[in-house]
Amino acid sequence: MKTIKKHWMLLLMLLPAVIYVLIFSYIPMTGIVLAFKKYNYAGGIYGSPWNGLANFKALAISGKLGLVTRNTLLYNIAFISLGVVFEMGSAILLNELRNKYFKKMSQSLMFLPYFISWVVAGAIMYNIFNYERGVFNHVLNLFGAAPFDLYNSPKTWPYILVFLKLWKQTGYGSVVYLAAITGLDQEMFEAASIDGANAWQKIRYLTIPSLRATMMTLVLLAIGNIFRGDFGLFYQTVKSNAILEPMTDVIDTYVFRLLIDTGNIGVSAAAGLFQSVLCFVTITVCNKLVKMVNPDYALY
Repeated sequence: MKTIKKHWMLLLMLLPAVIYVLIFSYIPMTGIVLAFKKYNYAGGIYGSPWNGLANFKALAISGKLGLVTRNTLLYNIAFISLGVVFEMGSAILLNELRNKYFKKMSQSLMFLPYFISWVVAGAIMYNIFNYERGVFNHVLNLFGAAPFDLYNSPKTWPYILVFLKLWKQTGYGSVVYLAAITGLDQEMFEAASIDGANAWQKIRYLTIPSLRATMMTLVLLAIGNIFRGDFGLFYQTVKSNAILEPMTDVIDTYVFRLLIDTGNIGVSAAAGLFQSVLCFVTITVCNKLVKMVNPDYALY
């Protein structure tokens, strides 16, 4: 009570965020019960009959759960690992720029893709790479080359999806690293310059090691969603293309199709719960391992 009385103004400012999280994060979690029920519209979420693990059994025998789980994991490993390299690298390069006008322009251009929705990005891609009317194939025809059917080439899409993800997130992700670099003690860089260190040596021995804590925090936060696919990326750019599904289908798009195509809410809820449990176990294990190595880098 003494704490509440002393900090009542700060707690009051925090209240809207607490209410928001309760309404949109905690209360909806009660819908988990749908994963263990045979849903019907008459009974609703809480009045529908229980059916045990039947929804999970149906999910397992569908034959696609292993594929979409593998795709989700591998894509996110690529997104996280390459994202760290590109985001940190971009922040370091921006920090090294001395012309402030060019620096601001570069940062703005890098940040711009973050504000472009996946719907727009998917439409632009389709108009460029469409087999019959796309700009890309039109240019190939002008040079006498054979047209390329991107939307019937599954093996090409992992590279495209990774590129699109990096294109969209690098500018936004580099902001955190740039802020961390700005907050570093400049005296150690001045001392290094006096000792004869060049720009690359200062980056290698001072900047990168100083960003390790920031990098570990961001990586652990990303690992918490390692079994969650970016629905906008995988759905809006690929659409419902059955030919590309083996290489582009992730848990999120699979759950969406389950719900839209079959209308089976119970199985869809089971798939969503399966995804959440995998994310929870992964972040818990990774955080524990990091805590064993260096407690300062752990999230909790």
